Amino acid sequence: MLENKRGNSASTRNTRLAAIHAFFRYFAGRNPEKIEHCQRILAIPFKRTMSRIVQYLEYDEIQAILSVIDRSNEDGRRDYVLLVTMFNTGARVQEILNLRSSDLQLIKPYQARFMGKGRKERLCPLWPQTAQLLQEIIAIRNNTLTDERVFLNHRRQPLTRFGVRYLLAKYCELAKKNAPTLAGKRLHPHSMRHSTAVHLLKAGVDMITISHWLGHTSINTTNRYASVDLDVKREAISKITIDTTNSMPTVPWRSDSSILKWLEAL
Repeated sequence: MLENKRGNSASTRNTRLAAIHAFFRYFAGRNPEKIEHCQRILAIPFKRTMSRIVQYLEYDEIQAILSVIDRSNEDGRRDYVLLVTMFNTGARVQEILNLRSSDLQLIKPYQARFMGKGRKERLCPLWPQTAQLLQEIIAIRNNTLTDERVFLNHRRQPLTRFGVRYLLAKYCELAKKNAPTLAGKRLHPHSMRHSTAVHLLKAGVDMITISHWLGHTSINTTNRYASVDLDVKREAISKITIDTTNSMPTVPWRSDSSILKWLEAL
């Protein structure tokens, strides 16, 4: 508990320090005569915090979550397409919520356009199944390619981050019966993004492509997924063999004349 409090305290300090750094970088640009004072403040180091284990969904867990969604009603169909699109694209939850019909290309090559951090645009390929599902929910609303958000609530207002968190938690709870491993995981919408990265890595996609896929500004951010793939670790362990049958010599060294002769010759 104490470690968690220290970690949270350090994290809060770093968040505040990041905001202060941003302000003084802006201030130094507007007031060059004060740049020396700003540099002294910007030199204050960030405190190291404990990094949490990246939680992601295995493929069978994703299947279990999708299977419990009731697609017989409009909300259920929207939820199904929402989670499939999140897993397909690995987009940040706000990028998904900002997605508009005009950002989608639902004819070959299927793709979606996202506006990432720093207002950087990127194109992400869509599976044919994802494109078909998106096409269906847009057609149900009689909404051709316009500027309306793709994912709306039942009041036809854009979904929020809290709404997505609630939906994921609800379906994870329902899916625990068929996928008990979900009970031991702390999942949130960003976990879908982690899941995409890990599954791309397992499929043999190189780090540079994954980095562009997810919209990372640095390859170092992508490299951390190489350390969380449990299958790779299990495969490495399986290659290590220990011979336990002949771990001890069958003849005591005191009775082994060859060893005694070799020792006398030294």
